[in-house]
Amino acid sequence: MEDSPTNRVRVFVRSDSRLLDRLGKFADAEGIALYLVGGSVRDRLMKRALGREMDFSVVGDAVEFAGKLSRHLGVRQPVVFARFGTAMVPYRGYRLDFVSAREESYQEDSRKPKVVPAGLEADLRRRDFTVNAMAAGLNAGNYGMLVDLFDGQRDLAARTLRTPLEPEQTFSEDPLRILRAIRFAAQLEFGIEKQTRQALERMVERLKIISQERITEESLKLLAARQPSVGLRLMYLTGVMDAVFPEISKLAGVEQVGAHHHKDVFEHTLLVVDQVALLSEDPLLRLAALLHDVAKPKTKKFVPQTGWTFHGHEDVGARMVRNMARRMKLSEDACGKLVKIVALHMRPINLTHESVTDSAVRRLIVDAGEDLDDLLSLCRADITSSKPNKVKKYLDQFEKLSQRIREVVEKDHLRAFQSPVRGEEIMAVCNISPGPLVGKIKTALEDAILDGRVANEHDAVLAYLHEIKRQFLGSEGAHETPSTDAGDAAGGNGAGSAPVSDHSQ
Repeated sequence: MEDSPTNRVRVFVRSDSRLLDRLGKFADAEGIALYLVGGSVRDRLMKRALGREMDFSVVGDAVEFAGKLSRHLGVRQPVVFARFGTAMVPYRGYRLDFVSAREESYQEDSRKPKVVPAGLEADLRRRDFTVNAMAAGLNAGNYGMLVDLFDGQRDLAARTLRTPLEPEQTFSEDPLRILRAIRFAAQLEFGIEKQTRQALERMVERLKIISQERITEESLKLLAARQPSVGLRLMYLTGVMDAVFPEISKLAGVEQVGAHHHKDVFEHTLLVVDQVALLSEDPLLRLAALLHDVAKPKTKKFVPQTGWTFHGHEDVGARMVRNMARRMKLSEDACGKLVKIVALHMRPINLTHESVTDSAVRRLIVDAGEDLDDLLSLCRADITSSKPNKVKKYLDQFEKLSQRIREVVEKDHLRAFQSPVRGEEIMAVCNISPGPLVGKIKTALEDAILDGRVANEHDAVLAYLHEIKRQFLGSEGAHETPSTDAGDAAGGNGAGSAPVSDHSQ
């Protein structure tokens, strides 16, 4: 086994973790030097509990070791990335990542690092920051003992992020570390050492060689911080925002015409993101908060006697967000949720300013669907002002609307709303074949329910269908095979009459 220099600091003892004890004993049996590395060691030194994700450095072949360990633990074969010498072993809710001690670097224009085997010291040297470049032994002779070659403990005490090597070299080897520096600054609430930050700012352009998937993953981790605005403001100040979210950079600044000025949309957005973070840990909802006003620069207009307006920014924003979400390589489900929340984020606020009908509330509930709670969380967080009395007034109005929404949901059973009379029944009653006409009739039934003209109950909606079906049949119904119901509906020659629906008026 490799003999590595250690400090006289014990990070953990055998009784702290049965899992680490078991891994160490297995490594001894295999004659392999094994170390816990990275964030787990850092967190233990910060008096935090071990998480469910752990990184290990294997002085030897990590892929082979992980395969043997999987069989020893009685779990499925590891997920292997042979080119990088890494393997992941899932075990009872843990994610155990094993990497061969190695050196790696990126060529000037390549997104794929060059990887070569190395010892523990070289493996720690290649890591991003000194606080993440510490290890703890797992073998019998050094169990729990700290390996700290780059003064990580000192930087941990100073709450500072510094690179093990010259920062230009560290960021050049993997430019994603530029974004990771900002994420860790927000997540750990640390500062970035002066030379490290200056190098970061000089090398922002290197981010362009990193895959979008890695940038998106890191951005969502940043948004998961306790106070995301810390990282978002750092992104803007260092120029990283221009490279990752150029649309958000454009929110900064205040323009004034005469006595009229609008508040800085960037600062407002950061406040909204932080307020959403107090309500939800969902990084996707926090991303929606970041993007909710993204179209204000495009829709900004000065109207004399009125001031600045941003009419339609929610609709323009929804289209922008769809493009941004696809650029970020988010799933279609995630994309759909973001677009919906941004498109609807003004609706609840507007409802607090008018005499709200049950019909308007029902339509909001149905349009928001399963994202209603998240939409309301964003809208609540979007109430910001430098005047506390104004905020209190708007929050009181919003809480009254929220209560009204809860009452309508409970009364009308609208959570997963659609007409209780479905397509097959519509076709049977009207004696029509599948086609657009079925959808038009179903929409008319749903509109009647949402408008409060018909109860959201099967028998009531079926009776209403019999009442209105003649309005949809006529020239269209003439192409269908006649039946008693269809003939009755066609009686009176209803051709040309409009369906009873908001959509036709």
